[in-house]
Amino acid sequence: MKRRTFLQTSIGLCGAGLSQARQPDGLQWHARTLTGLGTAMTVRVGHADAALAEHALDTVRDAIRQIEDQMSLFRPNSAICELNRSGSLQNPHPDLVEILRIAQSVSARSHGTFDVTVQPLWTVFEAAQSEGRLPTPGAVRSARKRVDWRQLQIAEDGIALQQQGMGITLNGIAQGYAADRVRARLQALGIQNALIDTGEWAALGAPAPDRPWTLGLADPRDAQAVLARIALDGRCVATSADNQCSFSADFQHHHIFDPATGYSPSGLSCVSVLAPSCVLADALTKVMFVAGFKQSLQLAKVWNVDVLVVDKKGVWQATPGVTLLPA
Repeated sequence: MKRRTFLQTSIGLCGAGLSQARQPDGLQWHARTLTGLGTAMTVRVGHADAALAEHALDTVRDAIRQIEDQMSLFRPNSAICELNRSGSLQNPHPDLVEILRIAQSVSARSHGTFDVTVQPLWTVFEAAQSEGRLPTPGAVRSARKRVDWRQLQIAEDGIALQQQGMGITLNGIAQGYAADRVRARLQALGIQNALIDTGEWAALGAPAPDRPWTLGLADPRDAQAVLARIALDGRCVATSADNQCSFSADFQHHHIFDPATGYSPSGLSCVSVLAPSCVLADALTKVMFVAGFKQSLQLAKVWNVDVLVVDKKGVWQATPGVTLLPA
């Protein structure tokens, strides 16, 4: 699944010219772009010691590669691909156990609206798309019978899918997990200023003393237009949109599935979530998509997060905790 980045850095030092530039406060900014989990990832690091900044970026590269080895559906030899092929995985890596337990926690609390076992639905829609059509209702019903987060067993010494034909995807949570891991690695190295884009966003410090990191939310129907500008406030931001990967020209069928129906939720075109961790923000974009416009605004209070939601007509609304900046 290819995912496009919908939150773009939009002002001042967030631009590409920031790389390798020396700022008045003595920071040198260095950037690294790499491919991981099916998307382009960019990490920008500011530090007075150029050698340390480059070492930090090398560490980031290694962390992303390790995550891909465990969680990427784009690598046939990854641990998750092996799990989907065989139905079980012995002695899994602790990272894989951790992310699956996080996913199961969100599934339990959301009553299954987030579910990493939706891979059979993705497979049936992708197969139909390759033939220029949508899957039949019968095919969707058959796939949905193999979707149930409660049939995924997780333990330190093994992971197992309890029903034949099941499969998991971490495309709805792994990019957020990667952003959290990168931020933690940078902090451990003493990096205090950074902007992390793994497809979801996390930041440290600020680009300059007098300005915050700012993200521009792209219009899901016009990638060159900005719907709103959001100031990062120490929280992470994740965004999902119906045109990131669509199975129909009207965007009614896309990569986000409601496990209860087997089809995509129809009310929203885009959701952004601000949360303390990127892995939670990433997972909750799918929960909010299923919830719909009005309910997601209310549900944000339950999860103690903030959201900005956009309906199919382009009408948008944000909860009060989202810091919106003038265009």
